[in-house]
Amino acid sequence: MPITSAAKKSLRQNPRRKAHNLQYKNKIKNLVKKALSFATQEKKEELRNAIPALYKAFDKAAKIGVMKKHTAARRKSRIARKLNQLLRPETPVQAKETMAQK
Repeated sequence: MPITSAAKKSLRQNPRRKAHNLQYKNKIKNLVKKALSFATQEKKEELRNAIPALYKAFDKAAKIGVMKKHTAARRKSRIARKLNQLLRPETPVQAKETMAQK
């Protein structure tokens, strides 16, 4: 058990902060799932509406400290790359050409 008053206060704050952070993380997780499902089903109009909401959630989470700024940017980049791959699948010939260029 905590002894100092600061440690006692920290013990009270931790569950509240955890619950608050989990709200943002769950929101991001649900938006990512929704965007990926729209991409696999090729619902482009819904995907166009979902992407700005997803980016906004990442930026908000970074702003309030749920995740770090570079983590949010990295995850946004990876999701954008994955969505582009799902929407524009490469043919085997194109894949070989891109590998040859590298």
